[in-house]
Amino acid sequence: MSPNCILERVATTKSTNDDLLVRWRAGELIDPVARIAHEQTAGKGRAGRVWLSNPEDTLCFSLAYPLQKRPNELSGLSLVIGLAVIAGIAAALGISEAALHQQGLRLKWPNDLLINNAKLGGILIEGGQTNLSSPTWMVIGLGLNLRNADAIQQNLEANSSFGAAALDQLMPHQAPVPDTEFIWLKLIESFERYLSEFNQHGFGHFQNHWKQWDAYDGQAVCISGAGKESVFGIADGVDSTGALLLNQHDKTIAIHAGDVSLRVQS
Repeated sequence: MSPNCILERVATTKSTNDDLLVRWRAGELIDPVARIAHEQTAGKGRAGRVWLSNPEDTLCFSLAYPLQKRPNELSGLSLVIGLAVIAGIAAALGISEAALHQQGLRLKWPNDLLINNAKLGGILIEGGQTNLSSPTWMVIGLGLNLRNADAIQQNLEANSSFGAAALDQLMPHQAPVPDTEFIWLKLIESFERYLSEFNQHGFGHFQNHWKQWDAYDGQAVCISGAGKESVFGIADGVDSTGALLLNQHDKTIAIHAGDVSLRVQS
């Protein structure tokens, strides 16, 4: 792990993402900061949704990280972080990525982790650049279910189309999930490694790797967004910018919009 990553632990906060964003806007961030909270009282999901969690059963943290790219060069970042989470989980559990894939761990474009189509975790990325000469600070939030998926499921919104999954479902022979602090540190190590590669090479470096984990690759899907007409097609991975590719009869289209909901077409 980089010695320049500051580790912060708090018992309760509204949102670790918001905590770090306030400091970024005030120009107070110098080195990367990873901030973990035992409990988030107003955790955030994508598109303004609420991230529901049970404090004892979930890991919630954010990493503020400076990238030497402009905001328009950061497309695909959430997909890279998904790959970093998988690598971090493998390291923390002592299980190979191939074994995790065999158990049904997948990535859902653009920012969710699934186990056999049930939601294991979600990624939220915010931030930007205050001026052209400064780094682009991104605040990367992760919510990850560790155990007791049934209890977490009871907190989900009634209209949620996904069940809940938890990390303990990946453990062999019902072994306990490792200590939360240990998992957190392994995830930070993985985040820093993948972010360094992304800084150097961009998303194209990860394009084929991400396709291997695509939950809906080759399936008929429907993309819907608030106020937009639904788009149908066969999911065919992503392009070099991280845009979702859909095959439609005799053409392929790229979906770039961030506020979309991807569902397998019934």
